[in-house]
Amino acid sequence: MRKNNSFFNRDKCFIIAEVSANHGHSFDRAAALIEKAKECGADAVKFQTYTADTLTIDSAKKYFMIKHPRWGGQTLHQLYKKAYTPWSWFKKLKKVADDAGITFFSTSFDETSVDFLEELDVPVHKLSSFELVDLPLVEYIAKTKKPLILSTGMAELPEIEEAVKTAKKSGAKDIALLKCVSSYPAKPEQVNLRTIPEMKKLFGTAVGISDHTLGTGVPVAAVSIGAEIIEKHFLLSRRSKTVDSFFSIDPAGFKDMVDNIRVAEKALGTVHFGVSGEEKKSRVFRRSLFVVKDIKKGEILTRVNVRSIRPANGLEPRYMKDVLNKKAKRNLAKGTPLKMDMVE
Repeated sequence: MRKNNSFFNRDKCFIIAEVSANHGHSFDRAAALIEKAKECGADAVKFQTYTADTLTIDSAKKYFMIKHPRWGGQTLHQLYKKAYTPWSWFKKLKKVADDAGITFFSTSFDETSVDFLEELDVPVHKLSSFELVDLPLVEYIAKTKKPLILSTGMAELPEIEEAVKTAKKSGAKDIALLKCVSSYPAKPEQVNLRTIPEMKKLFGTAVGISDHTLGTGVPVAAVSIGAEIIEKHFLLSRRSKTVDSFFSIDPAGFKDMVDNIRVAEKALGTVHFGVSGEEKKSRVFRRSLFVVKDIKKGEILTRVNVRSIRPANGLEPRYMKDVLNKKAKRNLAKGTPLKMDMVE
């Protein structure tokens, strides 16, 4: 059951499997990724809606050349041509997701993609970190009045403030922000998860993380510090070689992440002091005062014949000072839980 009638504020963290380019231009693989994401416990599967020409221009000028260990040696246009999802797939992919019972949506990169996704009636929109500073696009997507996820990688605080202000002014009432490091892969020491509660305090929105680190430690830790949304790049097999495969997670890893997030959510619980659940059974193993050597009637109780040991059947250890140097009222056998009526 959602809290505050928000798409994002749920009883459980909203976990998104990001397909991105991991379909490798195979529709069957894209469909299989949707079904596998559902099987692994994802709440949603997300694609990206652009073409090379909607993102950039076909130019080999120095401005358009990529410098990156994995993507370098090509132009932006060449990279995006390899990575894009054919728009003709989207209607069929949404049906695959609907049939599987998993939320389907996509990242918009320009006004034409917003319009296209609106025709598909996606339930939520997403804007990437790189588009966060495109305020006219923020305004355009916000006018759909649908829930809106804004990734904040690279953004300074004033830029985030400006994007959120623009989105709200343009009609977005349900906004979520994703902490993000726009580096591929990202290093854990760059993530700064402590920003998540600060973002919640500053903006009053749902906050999550779009995670580009390797492994599952960062997203699980993010949930423990208040993340309500986790987005992670997802691929079918480690053998897959796609544009994004080198920082994506396979089904076994994704399921492990989901399982550990659900464990973390249960462990967070509420503020609680005292006995909880199964602990009641353990109280018997607390320490208490026991007779540890046979004591005759009238004999003095000392630290030699009375000790604080487990289990908890005798007096609480706090009463040790009250019984020391007192006389035993009767014979007390070794192993007897000491009670106050045994002492003069």
